[in-house]
Amino acid sequence: MSPAAGIHVPLLPESRAPATPASVPGAVVNVATSIIGAGIMSIPAIMKVLGVFPAIAMILVVAVLAEVSVDFLMRFTHTGETTTYAGVMREAFGPPGALAAQICVIITNVGGLILYLIIIADVLSGKHDGDEVHLGILQQWFGIQWWNSREIALLFTLVFVMLPLVLYKRVESLKYSSAVSTLLAVAFVGICCGLAIAALVQGKTQTPRLFPQFDYQTSFFDLFTTVPVVVTAFTFHFNVHPIGFELGKPSDMTTAVRLALLLCAVIYLTIGLFGYLLFGDSTQSDILINFDQSDDSVVGSLFNSLVRVSYALHIMLVFPLVNFSLRANIDEVLFPKKPLLATDNKRFVILSLVLLVFSYLAAITIPDIWYFFQFLGSTSAVCLAFIFPGCIVLRDAHGISTRRDKIIALIMIILAVVTSVIAISTNIFNAFSSKS
Repeated sequence: MSPAAGIHVPLLPESRAPATPASVPGAVVNVATSIIGAGIMSIPAIMKVLGVFPAIAMILVVAVLAEVSVDFLMRFTHTGETTTYAGVMREAFGPPGALAAQICVIITNVGGLILYLIIIADVLSGKHDGDEVHLGILQQWFGIQWWNSREIALLFTLVFVMLPLVLYKRVESLKYSSAVSTLLAVAFVGICCGLAIAALVQGKTQTPRLFPQFDYQTSFFDLFTTVPVVVTAFTFHFNVHPIGFELGKPSDMTTAVRLALLLCAVIYLTIGLFGYLLFGDSTQSDILINFDQSDDSVVGSLFNSLVRVSYALHIMLVFPLVNFSLRANIDEVLFPKKPLLATDNKRFVILSLVLLVFSYLAAITIPDIWYFFQFLGSTSAVCLAFIFPGCIVLRDAHGISTRRDKIIALIMIILAVVTSVIAISTNIFNAFSSKS
């Protein structure tokens, strides 16, 4: 969930092809970075709810559908006169379609910022999960103090880490922090796998459940609540056009997307399986919380801390990139006739501060990333990833859809709508049931 866009044009630079085309390996990295974000935190919880085999199947199916939907988008883009997601929607459905795409991009990116802050707060200050209390890094190191509560710790991080970074007016200024964040993410995955393998050798792991288990707490419909989480984890469609038009030819983007999706699917399956293997039925919706437990050895405790700190720092450094694109999109929608955002210091600072304050208030209000993933995956993310591309194919403004395309698009839309409606209904039912 790390959008990349210019200051003025929210979804894509205006030129169709740069003077020096980007390389396919570079595009693979950019697409993979767009895919892997906060979603990786909840993949182990998917394994816990569904069981190993259904979870693997769902991840692979969503990855394949994501590749198909991207292919639909790019085919209609290259056939038409536009170079943006919103432009493709405009050609198919007019200005309302373009506005719908921009609104969904904004909602998805706002959700990304809030998710990042929730994860950071979980790492620094822990969380309460019913009768369970998970301590954060600061509380383990210094004890429970007023200054390391979620509200204060997150506010300190925003003011002294996020704010200086989001005030950069050029995305190039963030290239070094982005490079560090990528290395931290790789370190996170590597340490998690190492800990799981060590625990397996020592016989400390639980036997993973291969299929879902239905009891008084889990019903068949509860399984559908995992679908939006996986959909959100694979939603990168807002970055398809910016990355694709940097390449020399359309087929390069197809190759890059397939390689990136394969890479990300392997990463998701790896972290999901080893994370679930390590913590079993105690796996939290944000697996970083699980690493608050003490270890028998000093080395084990050190690695537990390194896992949480590495990914929290990664999230802190990715946050400005998501904010950069979101700020550009919002400014384009609200002030389409105003001068470039970078040239108006007052508008730039006010919009930056408003986004930070809103994200902060939402992050300290929402208790669990699982519910927020479900909200995004059932609304804006599923629209960007599957419903909009399917509707573009069925509308067929350029007359290029085959019968096979339309059948696949219709099936994709039906699956997306049905699973989202069931997930939303189940969450609402569970929310009222828990209060009664």
